[in-house]
Amino acid sequence: MKFILDISLLITAVIIGGIVVTWLEKVNQKKMIQLLLAFSGGFLLCIAFVHFLPELYHQNEETIGFYVLLGFLVQLFLEYFSGGIEHGHIHHHHQSHFPWVLFFSLSVHSFIEGIPLANEELIHHHGHNHDDHSLLYGIVFHQIPVSIALMTVFKIQQMKNLNAWFMLLVFSLMTPLGLLCGFWLGEYFQAETLQNILALVVGMFLHISTTIIFETSENHRFNLTKLLYILIGVILGFWIK
Repeated sequence: MKFILDISLLITAVIIGGIVVTWLEKVNQKKMIQLLLAFSGGFLLCIAFVHFLPELYHQNEETIGFYVLLGFLVQLFLEYFSGGIEHGHIHHHHQSHFPWVLFFSLSVHSFIEGIPLANEELIHHHGHNHDDHSLLYGIVFHQIPVSIALMTVFKIQQMKNLNAWFMLLVFSLMTPLGLLCGFWLGEYFQAETLQNILALVVGMFLHISTTIIFETSENHRFNLTKLLYILIGVILGFWIK
């Protein structure tokens, strides 16, 4: 049951982004994306430092830093192809054809971050108490502004509404597919494999969150509203387990 609920939540987050672009076009979408990204950036940064890094280093302090750094570099590589749409850059994607490279980059990112979600699913499946949902919520909070940006790109490309929604729904399946892959890895490989992939995802989170936070500054000064959203994200990251 939890498995179905988690997948439904992941897909719903992407659909919400599509709804915002499709039916709320009069809303200042750029500002909405910036504020949602500021919130998710604060949340991701908090759960990376407070929830995941201490646990990861406690379990495997010798090599875990390598995977965190690798995740940081992987995200840097992916953003070379996505153009930074993960943190709100959508003005460079006005093309006359479907942005396959951008779509593939975002899909790879979403797939990878879904893999370690299987770890908490497997723990729950074996009957252990496990109340830490911060990874799931972190992904959900970030997927909403990303899907808004992606749907906006589809609109810029002047895609037919049906085609745009079809591709957005395909994108919404990437993280659940990663979760299913994580189940397979958890069944046939050592538990350390999922921990290493979690460290990879944490490195990706660190890159995304720090980039979001630094880019929320205007003329090297923080906009107060965005700063408040970052702080709310950080506080919620402390609170959510």
